[in-house]
Amino acid sequence: MNTDAVHRYVDTLARLLELAGVGIILIGVVFATAWFIQQGLRKRDWRVAYDNYRSNLGRGILLGLELLVGADIISTITAPLTFESVGLLAAIVGIRTFLSFSLETEIEGCWPWDRTRKDSVRSRGGQSRASQ
Repeated sequence: MNTDAVHRYVDTLARLLELAGVGIILIGVVFATAWFIQQGLRKRDWRVAYDNYRSNLGRGILLGLELLVGADIISTITAPLTFESVGLLAAIVGIRTFLSFSLETEIEGCWPWDRTRKDSVRSRGGQSRASQ
């Protein structure tokens, strides 16, 4: 198999991974919205339903972003490496990583380095400051 064929194959895989990431985000939006409406109508507690909606929506976006970052990294294999292409990749990965970090912090309700403490407080039956 020659180099061009390998590059085309890897580029196709990266595009499929991008489509999967976008698909997961869209599916996450649809399921989170359906769950929100169902929870709100059944329990009539829209505040709790809204909090769950935000968490579920964030999880779908977070998973899709992870796949999109992976696709960007894979696609650099097929692109000619120039300072511009590497800089563009670094910017895209940086922005998506920041979004992932922000979403995860929002979903968990605490900083990643406080998660162990929050989980230990929760397992003892108490509440952490982040969940109050």
